Amino acid sequence: MSNLPTITEIAKKLNISPSTVSRALHDHQSIGLRTKMRVRQLASELNYEPNQNAIFFQQRKTFTIGVILPELSEAFFSAAFSAIEDTSYKCKYSVLVGQSHDSEEREKKIIENMKLNRVDGLIVSIAKHTTSYEHFERLKKYDIPVVFFDRIPNIPNIHYVACNMETGTMKAMKFLLKSGHRVIGMINGPEKLYASQQRVEGYIKALRSHPLKYDPNLIVSSDLTREGTERAMEQLLSLKRKPTALVVFNDYVALDAIQYARSKKLKINEDITFVSYSNLPMSNYTAFPPVASVEQFPYQQGQKATEILVELLSNRTGNAETPTYNNFTVESQLAIHDCR
Repeated sequence: MSNLPTITEIAKKLNISPSTVSRALHDHQSIGLRTKMRVRQLASELNYEPNQNAIFFQQRKTFTIGVILPELSEAFFSAAFSAIEDTSYKCKYSVLVGQSHDSEEREKKIIENMKLNRVDGLIVSIAKHTTSYEHFERLKKYDIPVVFFDRIPNIPNIHYVACNMETGTMKAMKFLLKSGHRVIGMINGPEKLYASQQRVEGYIKALRSHPLKYDPNLIVSSDLTREGTERAMEQLLSLKRKPTALVVFNDYVALDAIQYARSKKLKINEDITFVSYSNLPMSNYTAFPPVASVEQFPYQQGQKATEILVELLSNRTGNAETPTYNNFTVESQLAIHDCR
């Protein structure tokens, strides 16, 4: 197979300098129209293609965004990734994706691989088992910006996009309180997640607005596995004041909790009522869905996270003394399901 033509070969054939060819191909104003036309015509005839590596080296960019998600198979993250990919395409960026499968070690390895592949920036939803964030802090040394979304670390000075879980939880709680429930439990996520803390704050604020006494025993943390959810359910149902309703971390956890409740012969949304988060489409096809779910708008989160990252890359200077940290909060909504 013959070698691809270069700028030097085009220059020799036209008896002009390689720099003139380069400027002509880039439509530089210093090059006359006649020369531009001659260069472009010959380049087309020779099937010339620009050397991307040289362009990347010159611009200090690969126009590649790295994306790290817990599980691409989850409907929430697949919707967010679609938005990231759509928005990146419009902004002329390629996307490299990795799944942490909720492992901190895997998350660290993916970051190292993406750094070696010279991604310009990262969009990340952290693994539920991530407890330290040094691997993200180290990226500052390489001038690789990170925008977190949905699962964001509880650390200062970061760029992030998230749904307002505090107000979302307040809406879920007020819905249950209005329905007559007075003993409401919560299956929360890992305590390290910022969103888990927001859920607790919303839960307490909603109780106080009625006012009702806050019982910390009614909030149980789960590692979001089926086994963890079953342990949380067992703990809540063993309380002297058994909850008549539960606010559950997300729709997947809610389905596991509902299965457990059914195994204990409880009538769903009669003996015990469920409200969750995410509002995934699958809820429309299950026999026993939660009565309501907090909509977190994954597509909008992914889109906004990408827009923030592209803006950071466009304005990157590498020597800003006081960087501005971009954060954007999506206001949640409560979707009521028809459970008849």
